[in-house]
Amino acid sequence: MNKTLIIAEAGVNHNGDIITAKKLIDFASGIGADVVKFQTFKTELGITRGAKKAQYQSNTTDNDESQFNMIKKLELSYSEFEELSKYCKQNSIRFFSTAFDIPSIKFLNNLGLKTFKIPSGEITNLPYLRYIGSYNKKIIMSTGMSTLSEIEAALNILEKAGTQKNKITVLHCNTEYPTPLSDVNLSAMLTIRNELGVKVGYSDHTLGIEVPIAAVALGATVIEKHFTLDRNMRGPDHSASLEPDEFKIMIKAIRNIEKAMGDGKKTPSRSEKKNISIARKSIVANKMIKKGEMFTEKNLTVKRPGIGISPMEWDNLIGKFAKKSFSPDELIQ
Repeated sequence: MNKTLIIAEAGVNHNGDIITAKKLIDFASGIGADVVKFQTFKTELGITRGAKKAQYQSNTTDNDESQFNMIKKLELSYSEFEELSKYCKQNSIRFFSTAFDIPSIKFLNNLGLKTFKIPSGEITNLPYLRYIGSYNKKIIMSTGMSTLSEIEAALNILEKAGTQKNKITVLHCNTEYPTPLSDVNLSAMLTIRNELGVKVGYSDHTLGIEVPIAAVALGATVIEKHFTLDRNMRGPDHSASLEPDEFKIMIKAIRNIEKAMGDGKKTPSRSEKKNISIARKSIVANKMIKKGEMFTEKNLTVKRPGIGISPMEWDNLIGKFAKKSFSPDELIQ
């Protein structure tokens, strides 16, 4: 059984406060997530001062505030991320973060990250992709807002830069927060896998837990989902995030689905074998049959239990002669 990597996306739901970030780590560890992920960036390196906010960001933050000012308030320092990395080790959960600029990539690499996460917004950022690809480390790449050809182009850049394709997992994603169910298009995850020959997963921004569970059933190897201490907190991502109790339920459901998927071989399971003789049927006498009498469709019938001659032998038995007498309901031997 392959275990799905479950990433608890804390993102910027710490609201720029390291104490809140540590609480998110506490909860992620306590609910059984494999990884807790943050976002590492220098606002000045990635956003112009005149950049507008997305509609969902305006709905959950100060509408008069620029994207730059909103993001700047959510920025944690490199030294704070070092502290968070150590705190994750203390809490037995893997630290992970998405870098949004090249200096942050360098920092996370020096911090010892074994895997890089590429966010949806950087999938058309050639210098960024080329730099991450040069490390030849494992990569998880989200693909919100992307076409199949854009994903393929990004993969080609990563490969040419030095990263082997088998180290890359591509996450199907939609970057509307929250994502309407009608826009999820979960089948596209299978298209990515089949057309591009990569491992796939799913980064979810829907409300609820149904879609990531379905993604696991379809073959997702990674699930990423935002979580928050309180969905009513002010900030761009809280409203589309799960609270800890909900995230815990999602994890349990995913682990149950993993068990239920099995190995794909269609054979009787260990638990149901004992029911075969009870639920199946045998060929029995329909009336009194005397020794030497021919078996016909009138003097034979099929009934439980299934411990005698299988009804699949019906045609082979018809026309043969009884070697002994049989009473009604007696199994034919």
